[in-house]
Amino acid sequence: MTDHSANTDTKPVAILFDIDSTLITTGGAGGAAWRVAFQDLFGVDVDIAKYSESGQTDPEVARLSFRGALGRDPHRRELTRVVNGYLAALPDTVAASSGYRVMPGVQALLTRLREADILLGLTTGNVEAAAHIKLERAHLNGFFGFGGYGSDATDRTDLTRRAIERAGMVSGTPIDPAHCDVVGDTPRDVAAAHGAGAVAIGVATGVYSTDDLRASGADHVLLDLTEPFPGV
Repeated sequence: MTDHSANTDTKPVAILFDIDSTLITTGGAGGAAWRVAFQDLFGVDVDIAKYSESGQTDPEVARLSFRGALGRDPHRRELTRVVNGYLAALPDTVAASSGYRVMPGVQALLTRLREADILLGLTTGNVEAAAHIKLERAHLNGFFGFGGYGSDATDRTDLTRRAIERAGMVSGTPIDPAHCDVVGDTPRDVAAAHGAGAVAIGVATGVYSTDDLRASGADHVLLDLTEPFPGV
């Protein structure tokens, strides 16, 4: 049964955040970790930016980069080895990154939303372990009790639906997706939000401009997270 009694005001019940270029930037630490994995396992130098795009899931990035660099699709165990190698390298590349930073307004906004009794979750193409490795340096993991990850689905809409389902598990009652906001920096985030029936909030802290995000159909567009957040 869907919870339509949730709130008598317009405040969202749950807000889901993308990670890369929305909450933080690792300053290239993710790409560096993929490079280490491919070099150690297969002796090839791989720049994932040549083969993948912002907003794709980690398994997609691994598969596309393997195909691009080695000229064939990976076998299941090969894909597992690449992802495991990436996760093994990621803590060190994140720690060493001089370009790592938290996006403007994030800490203050998350604190305010938590104090307003809004459920906070993640919706990200990162596999779950990578998501928490990336957030740990900024001490942001404590804000998020659930999420949908690239380890749940290769399709962004499906993993966003999974995050909304988990929000309902945390709250004890299924949540109407229309009472959920999804915050991200790419048109893929906007499409995933709408595909899951949620409100799409675009934030132009990545490679896409406010005009790009409006054109993708975002319900609200922010320059960054220091701007007034809709509905709260």
